[in-house]
Formats: sequence, structure tokens, C-alpha cells
Amino acid sequence: MIKGQTFIDRFEAYCPQWLAETGDPVGLHVGTLNKPIERVMMALDVRPEVVTEAIEKAIDLIVVKHPPIFRPVARLSADDPQEKMLMDLIKHDIAVYAAHTNMDIIDDGLNDWFCEALGIEADTFLHQTHQIKMKKLAVFVPVDQASQIRRVLAEAGAGQQGAYKNTSYSLIGTGRFVPQDHAHPAIGAAGKETQVQEAKIEVIFPETITDKVVAAMIQAHPYEEPAYDLYTLDNLTAYYGIGRVGQLPAPMPVQEFVARIKQVFELDALRIILPNQPKEQIQRIAICGGSGQSFYTDALKAKADVYITGDVTYHIAHDMQANGLIGIDPGHHIEALCIPRFIEKFNQWKAEENWSVTFIPATTSTNPFQYK
Repeated sequence: MIKGQTFIDRFEAYCPQWLAETGDPVGLHVGTLNKPIERVMMALDVRPEVVTEAIEKAIDLIVVKHPPIFRPVARLSADDPQEKMLMDLIKHDIAVYAAHTNMDIIDDGLNDWFCEALGIEADTFLHQTHQIKMKKLAVFVPVDQASQIRRVLAEAGAGQQGAYKNTSYSLIGTGRFVPQDHAHPAIGAAGKETQVQEAKIEVIFPETITDKVVAAMIQAHPYEEPAYDLYTLDNLTAYYGIGRVGQLPAPMPVQEFVARIKQVFELDALRIILPNQPKEQIQRIAICGGSGQSFYTDALKAKADVYITGDVTYHIAHDMQANGLIGIDPGHHIEALCIPRFIEKFNQWKAEENWSVTFIPATTSTNPFQYK
């Protein structure tokens, strides 16, 4: 058994809230993370039927793709199914945590998994959402406590560089200081010059977590007045975006690709937007899970043959058609792919951290559409 916050700290190291688009209500929606958790459910939506399933399975925390409270709640009445759903969550002490567009934007996230499932070799994102500067922290600490500080900095999110984690650099030198009468030194005595063999530890991290990294370092540092430097790096900028664009290994007819989509996502039907003179063979594909019709112009700029996204409206379909872009609308519910993929990741973290937690996929279908 672990604290809910312990699990979410690990989740946010992978899927940080700051990557969500502006105004997206990600994070904790219901309940508290300051409690022990034994059973965690992964779901696409929080619907009354999903809450019933969670109650039956004694779930402590639901991690969900779509935020259940997207607009302010004016009242809570048991006569309204939506409001009763929230009341049931509170009554049974089931916390709900949502990751929405940040799940779409992260590397090795939902849009990457779509590409992997469809055999698309993604080479860029569809639409840039974030441009994040990197910072460097250099902190001086007694050599015998350097490993502890490196561990604390890594746990705070520092040292993530591409496919590597816990990166740092250390240099050994001599620190000198004279504690004054009102000081309370961890090493040395008031009025006496002190020399200490120190390690200079350097780590980099996104500017978005500066306060968290610095606060963690100060709390763990043995000195009353930690010495540290903080820089903004001009040579390292991280770019993030929603959706993906990539290539199929070889050109194929659009109908063959449509058949692949239906098979991969277990669809009975989908909607296709064909220009008056569609290409006979397609290869460059743009994709954005959810409702991504507003990014169709980005698909055009990326010279995509096909744009896959859900909830395309009548007039946007006309615009795509007029611009010669093949559109494929497989619906919004294909995002349910996040459930098995995150269960896999949760169990990987469980093994790494030696957690005593059970991770359970929601089995209730929340797709509101049927095809007759």
C-alpha cells in the first residue's frame, strides 16, 4: 500500500500537468491523494456506469483521460445522474485524477501509441504547443552527502535528458566559510574558518519545475545557507506539440489503410472525407486523437496525404475536401487505447518501486455511438 500522492508524483514525472494546453482542467478532480491506495483503475471517461464498476471493485483512485468536471458545478443533486455520479465518488472515497491534453502531448504518449499501432513512423508533432527553456542548477554540498542530494534532485524531476534520466555532473573542490556568532553551522564552529571537501553537482531540468527542484534541494541540503547557482540555458530548448505526423513504410491505397484502422481499433464503421480527385496511393499520415479538426491546416502544412482525427464537423469536412486532404474520422473513443498502455506502464513502475498496488483497467464501454 502506498499514498495516492506517491503514485501521482511518479505519474506526473512522466505526464506533467504543465504540458496540458491552457485552460485544460487536468489534475485532481474529486477526493484526496493524501490517503493510502491499494486499487487504481485506469479509464477513458468517468460515467455513472464506470463509477458503479469502481465501487464494485473497491477502487481507491481512478486515473482518467477525460476530465469529469470540465465546467463549474453549480449544484449537487442526487436526482441528476451526472451530479449523483460525483456524490457517489465522494461517498465511497474514490479519488479521480485526470490527464487530458498532456497525455496527448508527452513523448511516448497517446498519439505516439496510435502511430505505433497503425505502423506509422512518426517524425514530428502536428501542432507545436510548448517551447520550454532548460535551466541548470549547480549546488555545492559535502562530498559524503552528494549522493543523497543527487537522488533528491532526480526525484524532483531534474536530470531528464531525452532518453536518459538521473543525469548529473560532479566536480570535487574545497569550500571555505566562517560561521558568525548567530549561525548554526552543520559543520564547523562560530568564528572559526572552516574548510570542507565539497562536490559541485550540476543538473538540468525544464524551467517549469524550477521551484520544485530548488525547494527539494534546499530541504535536503545539510547547510543552513546552501550555496547554489541557477542558470537559464540558451543552447537547450525543448519543443512539444500535439498530434503526430509520419510515414507509412510503403505507399498503400487509402481503402487498405482504412481497413487497417478499422481492424486496429475494432471499429464497425468510420467516416471518410475524400477530395474530388483523391490520391491513389497514400504514405504521409497526420493523426491527432480526440477532437482535432482545428489542426487540419497543420496537416496540410506537413504535406500529409491523410489526416486522422475525431469529431470532424460538416463545414470543416468541406474545407478539408476542398484542400485535397483525405480525412478519416474514426471517432473519439479510439482514445481508449490509453487504458491498456497505461496499465502496462503502471505495472512497470510498480515493479521498479516495489509498490503493493493493484492496477485495474476499466471494462465498461463509454462509447455513446452504435452503428446499425
